[in-house]
Amino acid sequence: MTKLQMERIYDKYHLSVFRLAFAYCKNRADAEDITSDVFLKRFEADPEFTDEQHETAWMMRVTVNRAKDLLRSFRYRFSVPLEEASAVYESPEEHTVYHAVMELPAKYRAVIHLYYFEGYSVAEIGEMTGRSETAVQTQLYRARKMLKKKLGEELNGNENSGILQGHRESEA
Repeated sequence: MTKLQMERIYDKYHLSVFRLAFAYCKNRADAEDITSDVFLKRFEADPEFTDEQHETAWMMRVTVNRAKDLLRSFRYRFSVPLEEASAVYESPEEHTVYHAVMELPAKYRAVIHLYYFEGYSVAEIGEMTGRSETAVQTQLYRARKMLKKKLGEELNGNENSGILQGHRESEA
């Protein structure tokens, strides 16, 4: 693999990998470590992909696995994460929603992040996380319900309304 190919892959995926890692661990330093690990694995393994979707799914799956490994580690379970959420989003609305999402349990944070902030479909999220589509839909439903309670806004299952929808459309 050439340096140019590595730069192309890094430029294409580094923000998505970092944001997904951050959604899991809620800590910039750990998210940066996970991001580095994911790209090292990608460049060392240099797997063959059938298409861009397959490559994206691989990158997200490796990120999820690495984040889960970190969350299970002794060091992580017995330490207090630093709060750096204010550095991620600029507007007050995004900041409020972001903090509400970060307060969700990890499995709900991940599906909300992948669905709204990265724009993946339920099927794609299921493939990336190793869960069934039904499980992903259930987690999205439960996460929206928790967010509705926290934010007092209506986030319907099929109508992706509110601030999250606006963010999802701006990413498209």
